[in-house]
Amino acid sequence: MKKINEIIKFLTRQYPETKTALIHSNPFQLLVATILSAQSTDKQVNKITPQLFEKFKGPADFAGSSLKKIEQMVSSVNFYKNKAKYIYQLSKILTEKYNNKVPDTMEELIKLPGVARKTANVVLSQGFGKNEGIVVDTHVKRVSARLGLTQNTDPVKIEEDLMKIIPKTQWKDFAFRLILHGRNICIAKKPRCQLCIIEKLCPSSILKKGKI
Repeated sequence: MKKINEIIKFLTRQYPETKTALIHSNPFQLLVATILSAQSTDKQVNKITPQLFEKFKGPADFAGSSLKKIEQMVSSVNFYKNKAKYIYQLSKILTEKYNNKVPDTMEELIKLPGVARKTANVVLSQGFGKNEGIVVDTHVKRVSARLGLTQNTDPVKIEEDLMKIIPKTQWKDFAFRLILHGRNICIAKKPRCQLCIIEKLCPSSILKKGKI
């Protein structure tokens, strides 16, 4: 527990602000942007969402449009056809069942097309300020493994491991601090260990230096 507290302390100092880089002004826009961001960069998504949200103000506009039109507007992101289909389908559900509102529980969110726990956690934490779980994206997966916080590779199991050791009050912020750290320092191919504020707590770095 001491190690976890130290990691949290240092990451909080390094990254005091924790929020998604995805541009949005409400939970629905965040939901759409998060779906679009899967296996694409936030930067790429942010290039298309201002125009997308200007055209489609909410679920009813997406649901009342055609799938082909949505595809055209999101075609610059990876797997755009599947993503457009999910957005179109969930917009219809939100219009018909939820009065154009995004549900604010994990149970309801993961029933929507294209929404797994990662997307739901982003929407809950960033859109509603709720700590129902921990976002596990590629950065969280990589950094938590290098820090020895999990030995699992499945995102759901990684989340379960982290939820056991991270105080619930820190779930939202911890995930996004790991994301920022993964983007800036603990990058995939060549981590910048010499610049890492938590290097001394990282078993991967210690092993690499031949200290144990």
